[in-house]
Amino acid sequence: MKKEVKFSLVFRDMWQSAGKYQPRVDQLVKVAPAIIRMGCFDRVETNGGGFEQVNLLYGENPNRSVREWTKPFHEAGIQTHMLDRALNGLRMSPVPKDVRKLFYKVKKAQGTDITRIFCGLNDTRNVIPSIQYAKEAGMIAQASLCITYSPIHTVEYYVNLAKTFIDAGADEICLKDMAGIGRPVSLGKIVAGIKAYKQDIVIQYHSHAGPGFCMASILEVAKAGCDYIDTAMSPLSWGTGHADIIAVQEMLKDAGFQVKEINMEAYMEARTLIQEMYDDFLGYYIPKLNHINNSLLIKPGLPGGMMGSLMTDLEDNLKSLNKWKVKNNQPELTTDQLLVKLFDEVAYVWPKVGYPCLVTPFSQYVKNLALMNVIQMEKGKERWSMIADNIWDMILGKSGQLPGPVAQELVDMAKAQGREFETNDPQSYYPDKLDEFRQEMKQNGWELGQDDEELFELAMHPEQYRAYKSGKAKADFEKDLAERKAKKSAPAAGNMPKQIKVSLNGQTYEVNIAYGDEAPAATSAAAAPVAAGEGTDLLAPLEGKFYLTKDNSETPKKVGDAVKEGDVLGYIEAMKTFNAIRADRAGVITAILVNSGDSVEEDDPIMKIA
Repeated sequence: MKKEVKFSLVFRDMWQSAGKYQPRVDQLVKVAPAIIRMGCFDRVETNGGGFEQVNLLYGENPNRSVREWTKPFHEAGIQTHMLDRALNGLRMSPVPKDVRKLFYKVKKAQGTDITRIFCGLNDTRNVIPSIQYAKEAGMIAQASLCITYSPIHTVEYYVNLAKTFIDAGADEICLKDMAGIGRPVSLGKIVAGIKAYKQDIVIQYHSHAGPGFCMASILEVAKAGCDYIDTAMSPLSWGTGHADIIAVQEMLKDAGFQVKEINMEAYMEARTLIQEMYDDFLGYYIPKLNHINNSLLIKPGLPGGMMGSLMTDLEDNLKSLNKWKVKNNQPELTTDQLLVKLFDEVAYVWPKVGYPCLVTPFSQYVKNLALMNVIQMEKGKERWSMIADNIWDMILGKSGQLPGPVAQELVDMAKAQGREFETNDPQSYYPDKLDEFRQEMKQNGWELGQDDEELFELAMHPEQYRAYKSGKAKADFEKDLAERKAKKSAPAAGNMPKQIKVSLNGQTYEVNIAYGDEAPAATSAAAAPVAAGEGTDLLAPLEGKFYLTKDNSETPKKVGDAVKEGDVLGYIEAMKTFNAIRADRAGVITAILVNSGDSVEEDDPIMKIA
């Protein structure tokens, strides 16, 4: 009898690998019947890391989205799965133990069958508790091997890691080849080694198409006994995404495997609906380069799931850097020039910080560190001159044990700054918090939600949930979308408008428009900033969103507070990391010039100190 290989549609990751946002719930529910009628999928990835945060960012309740999106697949007998960042839950930063436990209960109640648990450090201390919590909640626990290519990450390394997860109770194993740089023959050997240890363990292979290895890798793992293959579909296949279901199905059928047929009429219907979502608003956040395969990705090993947001963020970074270059009479960089410099710096930085697997959040940390190095060096400053606190946490071991040693220069820098390397269980640094969040919801008159799902959202994504509840998230998103639409529809030549007025939710905004590589002028904030007092401006060192605190454990600074040189005054969230803004002198805060949550550009004044 032919070996059967089954398919999963990674619908969430299709969008995340292409751009910044996910479809709205009405769009998801509309496309679900066509996906079901395609008849070739036994599993669909419906939610997980990134999905719920971006729902909140454009003002939609992710709990309603997950419930309504998973329902038709359950009714059709198709399993749903999600992506789970172990210690970090659904976000970039570690999660308290009580929130992690609630996480699985909520997702099971909402209709998610399988959780794909991964840790970018492959630290078993982060993954094994999640295996236990998921099984206690009645979910299928799929433990991931985060695949990368280095002197440390050998076939033996991965087979032994899988054995540890199986012995700890994992129901399934996923080879999470998030950058698509796993070498095909080695991946086949890993699958064969796992099957030799436990023949009936279910193995699922996930790969990205960008570097060009994925079709060969899929064939090799299938030959070695892999049970499920993750696939995508047009117009979001290939590029920084995943192999298209049509090509994979035809290849495996030709190789002698038993595979399900594809209802092409339903495929074309689903494809049309996806294109409609793309044209509606999602395409405004999908850079053209993300449709292209690029073997330059082999060297830095950056994951496909990150490339969507990376290319969008890089536009802003390039504008900011070129603005500085023009001011300082230096030649501007092109996108390609900055990208090559970034890829080279990632390859330089990665071994220095101990070879973490380049997957969320560590891919962002390594990329952000590399990009900061590039930007600082382009400005004539030193490498390593700006390292965010959560990147330090990774280097110091607070997120888990790094696979390799940290470079001596970073060890010396940590010592000079009074930072200590850690060896404790990472969870021990993040105490329980649910009671605090319950109290906050009670004080605000917010409902805990069905199965405590609203409590969970606040606890998992505090800043995004508060912005969602206040309406600020929706207003900010709609304002940004209006800017992008205006910019795209502007005339190619002649007297192009530099500013338009947009009315959203009864409030009028002035939207400044830029063309090409031109940097836009600062737009007016939704709320008026605090009036300026006397003193010297504290300038934003980079572009991003300004916050007075990064979580509710901190007390925000206020006008009148005395500060010492080096005190943390706030944070700029850029590229999914919070970068501490420190006082460059002792004094008293006389003005806070921007509101928490406002976007700032590099060198914008954010406070005054006298």
